[in-house]
Amino acid sequence: MRVLAAMSGGVDSAVATARAVDAGHDVVGVHLALSETPAALRGGSRGCCSKEDAGDARRAADVLGIPFYVWDFAAQFTESVVDDFVAAYAAGQTPNPCLRCNEKIKFAALAEKALALGFDAVCTGHYARLDAASPPTLRRAVDADKDQSYVLAVLTAHQLAHALFPIGDTPKAQVRAEAAARGLRVADKPDSHDICFIPSGDTRAFLGERIGARPGAVVDAESGQELARHDGVHGFTIGQRKGLGIDRPAADGRPRYVLGIEPATGTVTVGPAAALDVREIDGALPVWCGGVDPDGPLRCVAQVRAHGGLAPATAWQTADGSLRVRLDEPLRGVAPGQAVALYRPDAAGDVVLGSATITAAR
Repeated sequence: MRVLAAMSGGVDSAVATARAVDAGHDVVGVHLALSETPAALRGGSRGCCSKEDAGDARRAADVLGIPFYVWDFAAQFTESVVDDFVAAYAAGQTPNPCLRCNEKIKFAALAEKALALGFDAVCTGHYARLDAASPPTLRRAVDADKDQSYVLAVLTAHQLAHALFPIGDTPKAQVRAEAAARGLRVADKPDSHDICFIPSGDTRAFLGERIGARPGAVVDAESGQELARHDGVHGFTIGQRKGLGIDRPAADGRPRYVLGIEPATGTVTVGPAAALDVREIDGALPVWCGGVDPDGPLRCVAQVRAHGGLAPATAWQTADGSLRVRLDEPLRGVAPGQAVALYRPDAAGDVVLGSATITAAR
């Protein structure tokens, strides 16, 4: 196949590209310039898409002997990922920018351009597996700690049919060892973490600069008493315990957690951990993959965070086309704006059935 390898400048995409070359594909490497200020977006393991990263990707392509290009996707990334992220927080939601980047950039804008140029597939360094079936089946990675199937569950069967995830069958430590053996300088490069376009790691400050101050109250769910004032709901997320600005403990001495966020009034409701229990989830715009086409209740395992937050469940589409998930046991920290991913409820539990964006949890 003609394969376009998305090379971030990290070890995972470099080894994934090398494996695509080894498989006999006609491979071209491309680094996505996603930042309008690339010089400012790398600080050790924080940030990405810097000139340093582009250079690391180019050197890896040189070692592998493949053509290499840098494509400017900064405008699309800002609109589809960064602006979406800011708007979601302003609306009291907790978005997942990695999921949106996969959905809108890597497997939409990039894949569409690749297919238009005659490529057959886009190769990335994601930790996930694809079965060679029609339609393809998305599975969890062998390395459970690095598994990224949750943030890929938003992809359609068509998008998965034009994707390659060559390292999903390999633990991270072996990927680094392979990179070193291949002479790739990124073998020991730190993994990027947190939100790639916030290299400082200070999400609240980043949002505050873009949304501005919108004062409101932190209110106790049981008494209705105002406990503190805040500068904006963008500083909170469901399940948050620290940074609430409360100067006195609850009557029972137990911690308080964010239970609800109301952007219209600026009210942040807090209360005990037990009040975070969720048994039913609503989701918008469900995506089904792996040949799943539910015409009734579907038994599954629901996952509400990238790592953890799993429970057996029953899911079905409602009359308006949205998704409803009823959990067999409660989960905590379920936040609107995040995704709920559904997995096959067998012993392995590694096959992705579909996903939706959470709109409500109760």
